[in-house]
Amino acid sequence: MIGRDKKRRKKMRKMENSSFQEALKNCLSCLKVEEAYQLARRMEKEKTNPILGYRTAGSLAERKTGDMLVEEMKKVGLVDVHKDKITVDAWEFKKAVMRYQTKTGEKKEIQLGAYQTDFKTDGFERFDLVYLKKGTAKDYENIDVKGKLVLIEINQREERWINYPVYQAHLKGAKALIAVQSRGYAQIDDTALNAQDIAGPADAPAFSVSRRDAQWLKEQLDNQQSRELWVTLEADSRVMPECKTYNITGQIPGKRKDRMIVLSAHYDSYFDGFQDDNTAVAMMFGIAKALIDAKIQPENTILICAMAAEEWGVIDSDFDWSTGAYEQVFTAHPEWVGKVIADLNFELPALAHGAGARIRSCYEYQPFLEQFLEDLPVLTRAYPEDTSVVSPIETWSDDFSMAIAGIPSMVNDFTGGSFMETHYHSQFDNDEYYDPQVYQFHHELYALLILAIDATAVVPLSFTGVMKRAQEGLELVKSCENSCLEEKYETISKLLTGAEKQQEENYRWIMQKNSAYKACEDPEQRETLYQSLRQTETELLKRFKTEQDAFVRIDWYGNVFYPHEILLRNIHLLEGAKKNLEEGELSVALRKLYDVDNNAYAFMFDKEVYRHFTDYVYHQPKERLKWGYRRLMQHENLYDLVKQLLKKEEAGEKDCREEAAALAKVIDKQYKMAEQTMEEIYQTVKEHFVHPIQEQ
Repeated sequence: MIGRDKKRRKKMRKMENSSFQEALKNCLSCLKVEEAYQLARRMEKEKTNPILGYRTAGSLAERKTGDMLVEEMKKVGLVDVHKDKITVDAWEFKKAVMRYQTKTGEKKEIQLGAYQTDFKTDGFERFDLVYLKKGTAKDYENIDVKGKLVLIEINQREERWINYPVYQAHLKGAKALIAVQSRGYAQIDDTALNAQDIAGPADAPAFSVSRRDAQWLKEQLDNQQSRELWVTLEADSRVMPECKTYNITGQIPGKRKDRMIVLSAHYDSYFDGFQDDNTAVAMMFGIAKALIDAKIQPENTILICAMAAEEWGVIDSDFDWSTGAYEQVFTAHPEWVGKVIADLNFELPALAHGAGARIRSCYEYQPFLEQFLEDLPVLTRAYPEDTSVVSPIETWSDDFSMAIAGIPSMVNDFTGGSFMETHYHSQFDNDEYYDPQVYQFHHELYALLILAIDATAVVPLSFTGVMKRAQEGLELVKSCENSCLEEKYETISKLLTGAEKQQEENYRWIMQKNSAYKACEDPEQRETLYQSLRQTETELLKRFKTEQDAFVRIDWYGNVFYPHEILLRNIHLLEGAKKNLEEGELSVALRKLYDVDNNAYAFMFDKEVYRHFTDYVYHQPKERLKWGYRRLMQHENLYDLVKQLLKKEEAGEKDCREEAAALAKVIDKQYKMAEQTMEEIYQTVKEHFVHPIQEQ
């Protein structure tokens, strides 16, 4: 570590006389992290729930905070500050308080958290409360919950999302469901509440309760012969379809107005949202102020965008978060596509999420970022390990919506550390866990990265990683029992190998041009070189959009895959399950079927619950599906087959030839889709990724 630091200091000294390095040093010296921290704290002022916080999509608290950010942008010195009106489904959570009396006569009051659903009482109303373990269909057997509150335990991080047990309770006639996170999230303290997106209908109400309070309730239930407890509840949670809210933008004008770098972070929050995402919004402002105070006029316009409605913004959609970002690039400013060369999105930047900082990037920016990190001067020491780059981007944050629109994106990686399991989306997301050194480091790192991207003449995209990922995803073909796929594998593999080599050459050429541009001191020659690369940049951004449309898909749990990876994995599981059934290994087969698409939920919930959360992905308009539109592959419905096998397993039956024959038909269908998908991959690569970029 010491040796690397010395090398970086030596490189820094060697380049001290260059104007570029002087700009870097001026910018770093103008960073005022304490001011950013204070802004993050001020963002906590507006809240819908006076005790718990919440600044949610379309709420008055969100809109007032947006107005405050408008004034802050002007104070920073940004120009063309304005509010972009967008349409979202709004949610205001004002209160949820439960009261009950113990067997000894002690009166208890419990604060509940909430999900984005409708539930409003007329003062305190009386309800019966029943505990139903994990809230699966089996837990409701012989129990009447009509008009009652249902208490369940859930682990959203490792087992199932909240929408399934909530809708199960709704169909059984429950008044509302109350969930306690047994594990997964909000583990920092037994008093912690949790909030997540609901991904379900507004008329199936849901609240959250802490582990401590849930334990109290269960103890009281144990004391009741009926195993029911009457409680009173006062609640005000309202969902309002199609409301207006605002994304807030301001800019540092560049010499080139139509070539932009976007910095983004969201300003809605659960609870106080200090890390998620107040500090990110404040960091954007801090970096912008440093650039302005250092009197740096960027080559390209730097646009600051505070996004609304990231945590949630659409009723009854599997893709109900990142709504503000989606609306920004698909509705409010679709013209950004082709003009924005990078989106730097920020999430939870004032706390370490591992031994080393990570930039999570689309594949195309990874080589540029790795070289940037190699050339980085010594920054504030905040991590024991060096900064690294990981790919691809994930669906967790706004950069995904930006990328699929056609804007190359990245984010400071925030999902790898313990914070996600301990403090995330709880009332413990506050400044007690603020790390000023990490915050300083991220200010420095991303200020320098902005200037490095700004110094390019042509967007530094490499498609080598895209071709490599596509090639690696084909390896599962080798375990399939289909000669047609094997033939296609050989053809596509050869094409991808050639495309990968060509993309390496393309990237070297791009970076040579960028190096020449950066080193050129003659203004006329510099401008001539820049103009000569406009068509190349247009083609690169067009290829980026093509790649996003052709290759980026998600599974039923929001993980990013390529289309053939999802299909080949399903085939692998289905063929294995078929073989298990033929050999009488029913339990082993069921474990494989559990992992096919969303069929895990067939094991746990009624058919109508399974059907609702399958159909709503395919039978809603694009406007309701947002960034998930056509990102899921065709679904394989195994509900009836799973239920049939579960009955046989319970009865001890071994003969599953009928089910094995049914799986054979399913496998044949998957093979046909895989063949079609592989042909589409072949045509996309052949048309867009095998030619030298300089020939365009």
